[in-house]
Amino acid sequence: MSTSQKRSSTEGGSRSRGVEDERRPGRGGSGRRKPNPLGMARTVDFKDVTLLKFFVTERGRLIPRRITGVTAQQQRQVARAVKRARLLGLLPYLAAGT
Repeated sequence: MSTSQKRSSTEGGSRSRGVEDERRPGRGGSGRRKPNPLGMARTVDFKDVTLLKFFVTERGRLIPRRITGVTAQQQRQVARAVKRARLLGLLPYLAAGT
């Protein structure tokens, strides 16, 4: 088999982007982004317990950013602030009764 024959058999392979896209449709999405609850706030304060309770479930777990709508940097700040507030006793580690 010559190189031209090998090349022609691999060029017209069954794998193409069009076929793959039909099998695995992309994430269409609704077209509307979640509003950022922190807005343009530059920092998150660990002493603001009412704000931090918005990012914690009733069991005491942090809510992921895909649900809350904050940016990655703000999510890191929220996580750090929640941990500091727990350490100082402003927020519980666990919900009462669990």
